[in-house]
Amino acid sequence: MKDAAILANLPSASYRRAWISRIYDHDGAADGEGGTVSWLALARAVGLDDAEVLSERAVAPGTRFAVDAYVTFARTRPWIEAVASSLTELFGPPVMTARVAAIIEKYPWIDRSGLAYFEKRIPLAQRDAESALSWVLREATTPDVERRCVEALRFKCDVLWCILDATALASGVFK
Repeated sequence: MKDAAILANLPSASYRRAWISRIYDHDGAADGEGGTVSWLALARAVGLDDAEVLSERAVAPGTRFAVDAYVTFARTRPWIEAVASSLTELFGPPVMTARVAAIIEKYPWIDRSGLAYFEKRIPLAQRDAESALSWVLREATTPDVERRCVEALRFKCDVLWCILDATALASGVFK
């Protein structure tokens, strides 16, 4: 939904053609490849049921609130700010690489095929970040727009922290 909101606000067909790949990456293609299918394979690999995951009943309220705020941000802010907010992906590939290695080491019972979501996402995140960064560098031509792009990235970091905090709280990490 976030990517569709950004897509709808992009100023040119060439930008829209580039951005739409994110929707296929996250939702998957009509042939059932990638996206949600890969995410559900990860869920099954750790013992979760597809129907339960898809129901979203276990999503922490703070996580739902943060995600809804991010979708609203993408829908209502100027496109350049919404694109800039996605630049957290600049840091994603090394984090995901470390995450996969840690999962393999610490949780050997997880079916390795379930990690395909992260393994596929690493090069996609790198591609997406490079594309978004080039757009922001090209289009953020005034100090005010540059400042708003930095604020958008800070907002996205806050969203991610809220998701982590809500997940930790719901998981009993904080008591």
